[in-house]
Amino acid sequence: MSLLGIDVGTTGCKAAAFSLDGRLLVSAYAEYDIRRPQPGYAELDTPAVWERIQQTIRRVAVATRHDPIQALAVSSLGEAMVPVSEERGILGPSILNFDLRGEEYLERFRAALPDAQLYAINGNTWGNHYSLTKLKWLQEHQPALYEQTYRFLLWSGFVSFMLGAEPAVDYSLANRTLLFDLDRGTWSDELLSLAGLEREKLPTPVPSGTVIGTVAQAPAEELGLPVGAAIVSGAHDQCANAVGCGAIEEGQAVFGMGTFLCITPVFRRRRDPALMIGRGLNTEHHAVPDRYVCFLYNQGGSLVKWYRDTFAGREQEEAEREGRDLYPALFAEISPEPAPVIVLPHFAVTGPPSFIADSCGVIVGLRLETRRADILKGILEGTTFYLKECVDALPPTGIAIHDYRAVGGGSKSDLWVQLCADILGQPLARPRITEAGTLGAAIIAGVGAGMFSSFEEAVEQMVRLERRFEPDPGRHAVYQHRYAQYRSLYPTLASYLRDFVSGPAPEISNRPEAETASEQE
Repeated sequence: MSLLGIDVGTTGCKAAAFSLDGRLLVSAYAEYDIRRPQPGYAELDTPAVWERIQQTIRRVAVATRHDPIQALAVSSLGEAMVPVSEERGILGPSILNFDLRGEEYLERFRAALPDAQLYAINGNTWGNHYSLTKLKWLQEHQPALYEQTYRFLLWSGFVSFMLGAEPAVDYSLANRTLLFDLDRGTWSDELLSLAGLEREKLPTPVPSGTVIGTVAQAPAEELGLPVGAAIVSGAHDQCANAVGCGAIEEGQAVFGMGTFLCITPVFRRRRDPALMIGRGLNTEHHAVPDRYVCFLYNQGGSLVKWYRDTFAGREQEEAEREGRDLYPALFAEISPEPAPVIVLPHFAVTGPPSFIADSCGVIVGLRLETRRADILKGILEGTTFYLKECVDALPPTGIAIHDYRAVGGGSKSDLWVQLCADILGQPLARPRITEAGTLGAAIIAGVGAGMFSSFEEAVEQMVRLERRFEPDPGRHAVYQHRYAQYRSLYPTLASYLRDFVSGPAPEISNRPEAETASEQE
């Protein structure tokens, strides 16, 4: 028998089957595009994405006929919701969290319920990246669609629903709507009333690992899945990543190295809201019972992609034609020593604690002898310094990290993982399977279907660590000095960067200087 884990992201989806001892049997991946029908809009074409998801499931199901799938669960992006009919029809696109629609409601909501009061209920502060403002926008701007919708489902629940499950949502994803009562484990009457939204339009909240249905006849025949295989409620992708790398106990943390660098610490009780809000930290249910997580992040992987496309664009085009990954060659150019430049990684809106929008990236230390690889190394260091600053601010909250697990595409680079260990001054362990989202979903499925007695037993059997990266004391000492220099950059440049970003660009005349000068005379 095998377990199926499905991971639905913003630009791609993956399905993978695992044995009960954690061996990867087969996996499949498909990409899709973000649709931008007009400026400020960002959404997924739900039928197109669902077709890609079905393609990956079908490829895995066909390859496991000799080892049938007994249970499945879905990990997914947060916030984005899909409108569906009671007959399991798709009624519209899925608005993504960085879509601007709904911003107009924030001021009114915050005035009625300040951040501290919202955090006490939900574990988040106000923001337009949650589902609440998108649902409100649909209610007011597309009332026919809103009224016609049977349920608005998060992507994990949507995929499960289309396969035959009841309309449900796990606690971690319910939290991303901004309508969930964290302590009571249900939709908040106060938040629903404030938003003017109906409970009946939302799925039923359940803990991760709850059986919410079985694979129905029609999708089973279409996709090759066994009829009656258990469908188990999954989790927010970061929580599934944590399960998939074994970060389920207090003091452990995922070090996700993908499009975002994201540290996800695990803890057992809610912390002082004032201390959490002051550090820009949320509180969310883990997929594992009686545990919580929060997120420390920046757009580290996006900066590495920017470097590749900017400094090695032609090489990337050639690599794409040849079907190879360019990153290993670019990383091979990097010196093991600390970079001669320092990078302030404010290339986009920053993450916790301040979510700074009026800033921009800075590279300090450029010389004629600076190599392009020095800039890449500086990016890796700068994004890790950013996370170190967040980690260093954790002790007053009572959240401590003593065990990091590196996952995601970036964790395949020994150099990058070692750099993170050297800067943090703590070891990082890398699991054998670094794409932990699908494995985490499969583990959740196995626990929910009763194949394991607990998450602890499942992780013991299915997660294997491949290597432990110990910090180098000499490099850590050098990085401590460089970290102090990094920390002084933004306070020193903040005023200038704000003016630079917000100030009007000077007008540039296309006329010759001599002509302009003669006119002034």
